[in-house]
Amino acid sequence: MKLKLLFISIVSVCLVSCASTNSSNTKSLLSAAGFSVKTPETAKQKELYASAESYKLHRITAKGKTMYAYKDEKTGTALIGDEASYQRYERLSVQQKIARQQYQAAQMERDMAMGWHGAYGPYYRGGAYYRYR
Repeated sequence: MKLKLLFISIVSVCLVSCASTNSSNTKSLLSAAGFSVKTPETAKQKELYASAESYKLHRITAKGKTMYAYKDEKTGTALIGDEASYQRYERLSVQQKIARQQYQAAQMERDMAMGWHGAYGPYYRGGAYYRYR
């Protein structure tokens, strides 16, 4: 269990560091969650693709089945996933947020520790001030 959590944390940190923009980060998480890349082929698919808002995850229900789609306008593709893929995406997203917060907390602790070094001046030694000559 600890090994799995460690692996997930490492993957999350890698995803945070590799993502250059929010949209590429979202695409990375969706791909990792099992979403597949599709190019609209039929006239109906092209019409739906054109009407969808770019770089936003859309929930679609058709014929009693729920699907999720993310339009990537730059590449002309969409990432499509089912409910299970969406749940994995949500979990990865939360794990990434936790990893980011832990990293930021560690950075803040390090920065605060560095701020205390030499807080009493260069001449303070265990309760007394000394002058170097």
